Amino acid sequence: MDRKTAVVTGAVRGIGRAIALRFARDGASVVVNYRSSDPDELVREIEALGVSCLAVQADVSDYAQAEQLILAAQDKFGTVDYLINNAGITKDKLIMRMSEEDFDSVTDTNLKGAFNTIRHVTPIMMKQRSGAIVNITSVVGLFGNGGQANYSAAKSGLIGLTKSVAKELGSRGITANAVAPGFIETDMTKDLPENIKEKLLDSIALKRYGKAEEVADLVHFVANCKYMTAQVVSIDGGM
Repeated sequence: MDRKTAVVTGAVRGIGRAIALRFARDGASVVVNYRSSDPDELVREIEALGVSCLAVQADVSDYAQAEQLILAAQDKFGTVDYLINNAGITKDKLIMRMSEEDFDSVTDTNLKGAFNTIRHVTPIMMKQRSGAIVNITSVVGLFGNGGQANYSAAKSGLIGLTKSVAKELGSRGITANAVAPGFIETDMTKDLPENIKEKLLDSIALKRYGKAEEVADLVHFVANCKYMTAQVVSIDGGM
C-alpha cells in the first residue's frame, strides 16, 4: 500500500481509530479526521509505524468543512485512494420524546456527512479512475431498533447511498461498499446499562461483543476487494 492514501472520518476513537491504524500498518498514508477529540496520540502512533499522517479538524456534516478535509488530503498526499466514512453520533430517545434537533444532528453527521465527503472525493477518484469508499453503517440500519429512530434512519439511508454511489462510479473503477457492525466494544457502548448489555449478549450467537480491530480488518479487506461493490457486509457475531 506504499503511496496509497486513506481518509478516515471520526478517526480518533473506537472503530475509526482501529481502521486508521490498520491502514497505516499496511503502509498507507493516513488522514485522520476529527471534530473535537485530541488526535495527537493517534498521529504519533501512526507515524511510529513509519508512514505519514495528517490530522484534519472538520465537522463532516458541514459541506464546506468536508470539502476542506478532502482538499487537505489531496494537497498533502496528491490523491485519495480510500475514503472510510466512520464519523457518527447517537442521541437515543423514544420517538415520542425525540426533538427535531435530536433527529437532525444525527442524520446530518451520520448520513449527510458521508454524502459530503463522497461528493468532494468523487472528482479525484474519477480522474484517477480508481478508489474505494467504505461507509460504516450498522445492523440497526438493517432491522431498526427501538429508541434509535434517528440513528437507524441515518444508517439505513447510508446503505441506499452506498448502493447508488456504487452504480454511478463503478464504470470508473471505483468501489463503494458498507460494513455493518453489531455490538462492538467502544467508548460509545461501554456506558450502556448492564441489563441492556446482558440482553444484547443473549442475542449474539458467538456470546461475546466484537472488537474494533475485528471491524477494522473487515473494512481493510472490503476496501481492497476489487470485484466487490454495492454490498453490505455485517460483522455482528450472528446477532
